Amino acid sequence: MSAEQTATPDDLRYTEAHEWVRPLDSGRVRVGITDHAQSQLGDVVFVQLPAVGDSFAAGDALGEVESTKSVSDIYAPIAGTVVEVNAALEGSPELINAAAYGEGWLLEIEPAEGGADPVSALLDAAAYRELVAGA
Repeated sequence: MSAEQTATPDDLRYTEAHEWVRPLDSGRVRVGITDHAQSQLGDVVFVQLPAVGDSFAAGDALGEVESTKSVSDIYAPIAGTVVEVNAALEGSPELINAAAYGEGWLLEIEPAEGGADPVSALLDAAAYRELVAGA
């Protein structure tokens, strides 16, 4: 298994904009940026996240990550309402670099009601690895 494969957990779903999604038992989803994205950004120095209660359509910009190299938008992977943000990032945005799939998560979303499971429409790990390899 390559380093990129170990850096792309199989139990998550992914977007083409390099966000990851982890379904939680509560029906919510936890969202972060991928290890690939954080490595491209470099040292993360600031994160702007939405407020709890804000609602977004899939694909809407919902915040941004600022690094020593650039500022990148964070996009909503699914439609829904923000129910929690990772307050630890306010004082320690470098958690994104240190643990993109762990303590560096960004927020949790309560999916919008109705329709099919929106998470299943996202990229699986193999498709995301293929996307990154072709970049």
